[in-house]
Amino acid sequence: MESDALARETAEAVARRSYGKLVALLAARTRDLSSAEDALSEAFAAALAHWPTTGIPGNPEAWLLTAARRKSIDAARKKKRAELASDHITLMADELSQANENELPDQRLALMFACAHPGIDASIRAPLILQTVLGFDAATIASAFLVAPGAMSQRLVRAKTKIHTAGIPFRVPERDDLADRLDAVLEAIYAAYAEGWSDPAGTDIHRRNLAGEGIWLGRLIASLMPDEPEVLGLVALMLHTEARRDARRNNAGDFIPLDRQDTMRWNADLIHEAEFLLRRAGAMNRIGRYQLEAAVQSAHAIRRLTGSADWGAIVSLYDGLLQLTQSPVVAINRAVAIAEIEGPQAGLAALDEHTGDARLSQYQPWWAARAELLARCHRKTEAAKAYEQAIGLEPDPAIRRFLQRRQAALLGVP
Repeated sequence: MESDALARETAEAVARRSYGKLVALLAARTRDLSSAEDALSEAFAAALAHWPTTGIPGNPEAWLLTAARRKSIDAARKKKRAELASDHITLMADELSQANENELPDQRLALMFACAHPGIDASIRAPLILQTVLGFDAATIASAFLVAPGAMSQRLVRAKTKIHTAGIPFRVPERDDLADRLDAVLEAIYAAYAEGWSDPAGTDIHRRNLAGEGIWLGRLIASLMPDEPEVLGLVALMLHTEARRDARRNNAGDFIPLDRQDTMRWNADLIHEAEFLLRRAGAMNRIGRYQLEAAVQSAHAIRRLTGSADWGAIVSLYDGLLQLTQSPVVAINRAVAIAEIEGPQAGLAALDEHTGDARLSQYQPWWAARAELLARCHRKTEAAKAYEQAIGLEPDPAIRRFLQRRQAALLGVP
C-alpha cells in the first residue's frame, strides 16, 4: 500500500538523519545504552504499525522520541515489578536536563564523554561512541577502523555487555575528568567527519550533516578545553580538509585528485582559520597526532602561494606520524610522498614494507597508490591488476570513473 511505503520511507529517513541524536536524548536520562536502543527500535516498529492508518505526524522525530520514552518507562516498570530493576534504568540526576557548572552544552558531546569511560577497553571507546551517539552501523565503523564487520559487531556487543554486567556508571563525567577521556572522543569525531567527507559532492544529506557536525563538535570542545592542543589540531585538520571540498569535483562531477585541484577554489577563510589554530596548538609544545596531520595539510595548502606542496616537510611529518601511530594509512601516504621526492621506485619500496598487513587487502587507497606507483615504474601488468582491485573496492562512482580512466590510459584503451 502507498501509505505503508510512505511510512517506511519516512521512518528510514529519520533513522538516517537522527538516529544518533534520538539515542543520545534517550540515554541522557538512563544509564543503559542497550535499553535506549531497544526502546527506540520498538518506537520505530510502532511507527510502522500506526503511521499508515493515522498518518505521518508533523514532527516524526518528536513522535518517535515520545514513543521510545514510553517504551523505556514501561520496561522499567516491568523490571521493577519483577524485582529485577537495576541501576542501569535509574534516571540520571538531571545531569543533562538542569543547567549547572558541570553541564556540557551539547547532549551528543556529553554522551560521547560518557561512552569513553576508562572502564571500557580503549580500543572500543570510539567505535562505541560512533554507534551509540552518532548512529553508525557496525559495517561503517569497521571500515573506518580497518576491521572486519563481524569482528566489530562482536566487540561492540561485548562492550555493551560489560557496561551492563560490570555496572560501569554511564553518566556524564565531571569537567576535571574530561581530559582522560578526550582521545576517544576526538577519534570518534574525526571518524564522523571522514564519513561526511566521503560524500564530497554533498548529495547525501546524512553524510553532509556528519561533516558539519564533526566541525561543530570539534569547535565546541575547543571552547571548553582551550588548553588542549590536540583539540585545536583536530579542528585545524578538519578545516584544512573542508576548505578543499568544492575543488574535488569539476563542473561535470568528475573527481579531481589533490595535486590537480585548482587552488583558487580552495576556501581561503577556512585555511586561515586552520593555520591560526595550528599555530596556537604548536605554541603549547605538546605535539600529537592531529597536529601532525593538520601540519601535513598545511604543507599541501602552501601550494596556493608557491605552486608546489612542500613534499620534504610532508615526508618528515609522516615519519613522525608513523612512529607515533603505526598506522597503515599513514604508511601509504608516506610512500606516495616519498615518491614525489625520490621517485616511484623509492615510493613503491616504502609501500612494499607493508604488503603483509592483512588490514590493507580490502582498503581501496592501498591498491590505488600501488597501481599509480607501479604504473610510474612501467610495470604495466601489475599496475593494471592493482587498478582493478581499487576499482572494485571503490563505492564512489566519480572516483571509480577516475580510476577506470587511469587504467584505460595505462593500457592504451581509448
